Amino acid sequence: MDIPATSSNPQPLRSTSEATGRVAAVTGATATIELTGRALGADSPTVGKFMGISTAKAMIIGLITEVGEQAAAGLSRSDVRKVARLDLIGEIVATRFSRGVTEYPTIGDSVAMLGERDLRLIYGGASSDRAQIGTLQQNQNIAVHMDIDHLVSRHFAILGATGVGKSSGVAIILQKILETRPNLRIFLVDPHNEYGRCFGERAQVLNPRNLRLPFWLFNFEETVDAFFGGRPGIEEEVEILSEVIPLAKAAYLQYRSNPNDRSLAKRRDPKDAGFTADTPVPYRIEDLIALLDERMGKLENRSRAVVYHKLIGRIQTFRNHPRYAFMFENANIGGDTMAEIIGTLFRLPPDGKPMTIMQLAGFPAEVIDSVVSVLCRMAFDFGLWSDGVAPLLFVCEEAHRYAPADKKIGFGPTRRALSRIAKEGRKYGVFLGLVTQRPAEIDPTIISQCSTLFAMRLSNDRDQELIRSAVSDAAANLLSFIPSLGTREVFCFGAGVALPTRMRFAELPAEMRPNSEASGNTRSDAGSGMNKDLLTSVIERWRSASMSHRMGDVEDEYGSPPDAPSLQPQMPPQPAYAPPQPQPAYQPAAAAAPQPSALRSSLLKKPLDASLGSNPPNMPRFNR
Repeated sequence: MDIPATSSNPQPLRSTSEATGRVAAVTGATATIELTGRALGADSPTVGKFMGISTAKAMIIGLITEVGEQAAAGLSRSDVRKVARLDLIGEIVATRFSRGVTEYPTIGDSVAMLGERDLRLIYGGASSDRAQIGTLQQNQNIAVHMDIDHLVSRHFAILGATGVGKSSGVAIILQKILETRPNLRIFLVDPHNEYGRCFGERAQVLNPRNLRLPFWLFNFEETVDAFFGGRPGIEEEVEILSEVIPLAKAAYLQYRSNPNDRSLAKRRDPKDAGFTADTPVPYRIEDLIALLDERMGKLENRSRAVVYHKLIGRIQTFRNHPRYAFMFENANIGGDTMAEIIGTLFRLPPDGKPMTIMQLAGFPAEVIDSVVSVLCRMAFDFGLWSDGVAPLLFVCEEAHRYAPADKKIGFGPTRRALSRIAKEGRKYGVFLGLVTQRPAEIDPTIISQCSTLFAMRLSNDRDQELIRSAVSDAAANLLSFIPSLGTREVFCFGAGVALPTRMRFAELPAEMRPNSEASGNTRSDAGSGMNKDLLTSVIERWRSASMSHRMGDVEDEYGSPPDAPSLQPQMPPQPAYAPPQPQPAYQPAAAAAPQPSALRSSLLKKPLDASLGSNPPNMPRFNR
């Protein structure tokens, strides 16, 4: 008969399985077990499984990291004993599991494989704070639950090579977070447009067709990166921009507050403008060009006229390119719309859609780094200045691209923005989730801030070494087996899970699995249904992506789909703003060329060809 455990008489929990070994040696956080046999019907003691050591006060939990044979002392070489090495990671006292070991086992203590009752006690069950993400590899009947608060509030990272089920793991974890914390807002950076269908009505999907991210929200470094196409800026042009942008902001504010005052702020010293180039207030790109043109005409700047001319042409070309319409089209309609833009980006209020998926596949490659930088920075700054009133989880796919370990590559502001979230974000309710297939290429300062790691199959030695250095738990020895993990299998370490665990992610229904919209079919019969009409339709859609859709009064058929609200709200009439426009010293060809409304195209949101009907079997699928 069991005696009830009390504080004065704690009773250890005995394993429900028969003893299969005894303690032969104890060294620090490890124990060597001499295996004496295998109980009928019990699990075999293999790498990655748990065993329990029964002592006088507790049952100590160990994870098998090595099995082998040793020559028995005093016997012939042919006589060997089977041994297993355990990493001691926790203990059960009075039916309660806790990490760490308070009293080490002694030589001769019995050891047994953990049964279902023991494992369920360790991993617990679902609750308001815990959610099931998969099953234990040792026993598929045991559900693995994660602590949502510990997972999110202390940052996490999901690491794995291509094709191991990493994206499905991301989708499962985020779905469980949404279910458990429906008011926690999630912002997911989706470089390959994989997750658009995974979260149904709970997520808002943003892409170049419905995003409005005004250029004036970019800080100075981000603006320079965009204007110069991701290349280092020319020193003289960058210096001029730093002087003129604050003046353009001051001019806009002046005419907003007093439309009858026709004196341009260009006569004021930049230091007296009241703004810096980083202040997130609106300005007009026309004012910026006008101020540059006015400066170019001054006598003292005659020797730098070529520099001004190139800078104006650079800005004009960038503004007029149709692929940058999300930055310039309707950028100043409604005046200062920063509150509405942030509210829509970060779901404030959620209105039943607490999640935002930012699809980056359709953005120009030259500005993707700048766009991600703006989003990271605004997420952190809003948390900072709001004192964390609205917690946000910022999840970054392909994190090694935006926060590389080599400071000579990548975009510095993006890396710094992610680093600020990693280091300080939890103080202001901004949390970070990193997803990458190359952890060795991520800034180690950022990944070291992630308290929970989900390590899937990785074959690169540098990647494995980085994970090993980031895991402080005794079970880090298990990381040497990461290359042999199967699809959807993962090692979990850290604050979000009860124990370092080898588990398998739950399987998602087919309609909820991540699937890149650009994915194709590589079977031998793929493309057999291609014909000339389909090819012509594809070319028309291709060309229309580079055609201007700012066509005056023509209805914007290329606008936002019904499920993605526009970031430009309906605002009350504003005072007229019509500053004098000086005549430029030159007339850019792009600006002078007429843009007939006949070029307007809505092909990007139409089917390829109505006459073709639905795609025949094995027909390649194109984005719509």
